[in-house]
Amino acid sequence: MAVHSIRLLGDPVLRQRAKRVPQVDASIQRLIDDMIDSMREASGVGLAAPQIGVSLRVIVIEVPGEEVIALVNPEIVKRSGQRRLDEGCLSIPGYRAEVPRSVNVVVKGLDRQGRPVRIKAKDDLLAHALEHEIDHINGVLYIDHLESLDELQRIEPAPGEEEEEVAAGP
Repeated sequence: MAVHSIRLLGDPVLRQRAKRVPQVDASIQRLIDDMIDSMREASGVGLAAPQIGVSLRVIVIEVPGEEVIALVNPEIVKRSGQRRLDEGCLSIPGYRAEVPRSVNVVVKGLDRQGRPVRIKAKDDLLAHALEHEIDHINGVLYIDHLESLDELQRIEPAPGEEEEEVAAGP
């Protein structure tokens, strides 16, 4: 298992539609383990494979107090309702914005053993994270849901920002 650096806005892999995984094998199992380690190291709730530079349709989500969910080739098959949620992204550190998201989502895909699964998430962090991470594997970032980038709110400090300012000196 390894921790990978998170790809940031501007990296072309984040804008590509990720490829379907033809078979869940040992390499996909390792990828899932690496993604979980990388997500935890970055203190994230979810991570999509493109965020660590792998253009495959794999996501992991860890809602506090729940077990990790790993999905291969996930797709939203049903969504309903709409709400606006405060959202950020490990690939766009230091910013947040209110984004329209569904209240309820139903997602199908494969679990880490390659078995078909269906997940229903209703009005919770899981529904939010599923939409966010599935957007990632489709090359969509949360900022694409904004009418204007002026809606972005700077949060302080951005990760690593203090060190850079100190290193730059007076």
